[in-house]
Amino acid sequence: MAQAERLPLAPARPRRAARGPAWAWGAGAAAFLAAAVATGLLVGPVDLGLGAIGREVLSHVPFLGVRSDLSPDEQAILWQLRAPRVVLGLLAGALLASAGATYQGVFRNPLADPYLLGVAAGAGLGATLAIAYGGGTAFTGDLLPLAAFAGGGVAVALTYVIGRSAGAARGTAAYVLAGVTVTSFFTALQTFFQQRHAETLQAVYSWILGRLDTSGWHDVTLLLPYAGCSLVALLLHRRLLDVLSLGDDEAAALGVSVGRVRLVLVVAATLGTAAAVAVSGLIGFLGVIVPHTVRLLAGGSYRLVVPLSVLVGGAFLVFADVIARTAIAPGQLPIGVVTAFFGAPFFAIVLRTSRLGGSS
Repeated sequence: MAQAERLPLAPARPRRAARGPAWAWGAGAAAFLAAAVATGLLVGPVDLGLGAIGREVLSHVPFLGVRSDLSPDEQAILWQLRAPRVVLGLLAGALLASAGATYQGVFRNPLADPYLLGVAAGAGLGATLAIAYGGGTAFTGDLLPLAAFAGGGVAVALTYVIGRSAGAARGTAAYVLAGVTVTSFFTALQTFFQQRHAETLQAVYSWILGRLDTSGWHDVTLLLPYAGCSLVALLLHRRLLDVLSLGDDEAAALGVSVGRVRLVLVVAATLGTAAAVAVSGLIGFLGVIVPHTVRLLAGGSYRLVVPLSVLVGGAFLVFADVIARTAIAPGQLPIGVVTAFFGAPFFAIVLRTSRLGGSS
């Protein structure tokens, strides 16, 4: 029993050494990303053609003299419908995947995901309040993403206060348990307001299951500043994740300010998660699938896992969105359904291997 109780905080003994040169893995991730972008721009009811899209893009490069073959309507489809959707998917996927990798390193928990500290519950409550009391402007203006972002931020702040009050002796377990507590409380509040405004249930669940279909350049510009701050902070501190994964005492002995580094990483990851959730809804499992896939292929060093998770996470979400809008065409699946379809079995495999790793 004592051994089982240690499992949530025990690392799955990842191999730290990179399996092959870093540039090769970076090139492969970049190729995967390029394939996702091309697929996202190509797939749709209107066939634009890869060559025509390429000439259209090059026509906007000065001094090349390339002329576009697309009609004005086709240009509008490319630049106003498909391109912002692809860019939003890249940003949201990169944020969720890098946040997942960061949380797994900070909390030394192979099953940690971006919603660990109550972000999902807080954002869900904020979105529910916006939809219930925002009238018809909730989905067309800034009210919904701002409310979701504020709710996620409040939930994480409350988690931090509760976890810190438990004392340093509890370590990372205090924050995990505080996140569970805050999630339960905010979920109860969300259910209460949903029952009070039953007519908004469909809109709420549509947002909770994840969506990129209503995206536009406005959503991209709304997300971009938060994405930039979050990703830069995580990438700059990724080497310290390898040190933190050794344990607090070992990291402190190596001269790392454990409390400060953990706070910076958690705040940066949570900022990116809350921003992604605010514009795309709740998209589960991506923060578990991508980092673990990267570790299995490239090795366990966070110096490589975090940047590769950024590239692969963005590409994965774009591909998932392509499936979501083509699987039942002309209808669309919520993108969260697609990620859950792949993520639930993957999560079960990770859980099983983590148990095996903890017992060996």
